[in-house]
Amino acid sequence: MSDYNTRSELLFLYDVKDANPNGDPLDENKPRIDEASGRNFVTDVRLKRTIRDFLYKHKGREIFVRRIEKADGNIQDAKERAQDFETKAERIIGECIDIRLFGGTIPTEVEKVDKNGKVKMKGGKPQTETGSITLTGPVQFKIGRSLHPVELRFIRGTGAFASGSTSKQRTFRDEYILPYSLVAFHGIVNQVSGRFSDYYKKVADNLKKEDIDLLLEGIWHGTGNLISRSKMGQLPRLLLKLDYKDEHLFIGDLDHLVELDAGEKPPVEVRSPEDYTVKLDRLVELVQGRFGSKIDKLRYAHDDRVILTLNGEPTTIPEAFSDLNVEPLPFHPA
Repeated sequence: MSDYNTRSELLFLYDVKDANPNGDPLDENKPRIDEASGRNFVTDVRLKRTIRDFLYKHKGREIFVRRIEKADGNIQDAKERAQDFETKAERIIGECIDIRLFGGTIPTEVEKVDKNGKVKMKGGKPQTETGSITLTGPVQFKIGRSLHPVELRFIRGTGAFASGSTSKQRTFRDEYILPYSLVAFHGIVNQVSGRFSDYYKKVADNLKKEDIDLLLEGIWHGTGNLISRSKMGQLPRLLLKLDYKDEHLFIGDLDHLVELDAGEKPPVEVRSPEDYTVKLDRLVELVQGRFGSKIDKLRYAHDDRVILTLNGEPTTIPEAFSDLNVEPLPFHPA
């Protein structure tokens, strides 16, 4: 039986410098930018990939959605991956932390039933057919967006190899980066998600408090451990987890309640945390004021190189939310 039944909301801020946080493969792998606002956006799939990779590579947890190369050099498809678990959904849910957290669509063998819902039998055994089940996971994220307009920059460099076997000219390498972007993600841990789906009980009964603790660590350290060429400039800056007393409470839009304040500098020109502060006024007013009595606990991690302000003055999370039960997350103590 699950030992986690708390409704929670998450706010996560991270920044990227001289890198590409999430390229669009349909647009020359450019960073994704909303043309109307000039703001950078990052898909929830990218953040989930970050978390998955950290949990698998650094915490030794099995995940279902990962790249596995077969002996012939080809990559497993979803059906072949399910066969690693004998195509049994119960095994996949029990063994794969990413399915318990995010859910997913799992290819599986399902029992054939007649029009009356009775299982069809053959030779004394249930008949089966290939199908799939869709699991609704308790943890979901909105698309992340930068708290300011960003600048897209094109870079061209030379490669190490010639452009052809008889050429003396080396190849060119083209790429697009963002000089700087501070991205905000809003997420929810919805303990009643998918309550009425066939497999919800199996997901819910397998979800543990440890899974949620590892999720938070994956968000923070997973972002900081993306040591690839395009992600080297990423750092986690602020993570808040609001635990509610009411199982149905949903404040929503936490990412819209914090503001980047660059003073007299145009926001598109910010290049580091030294160029701005993050205003908490609207977040504190709503969370601590209107909903304070319904919040059980606020857990947080904060990189103090990003200055937080309240009423125009520098502050910390414990100071800003002094009326709440506040504690630092164990992997990033205050």
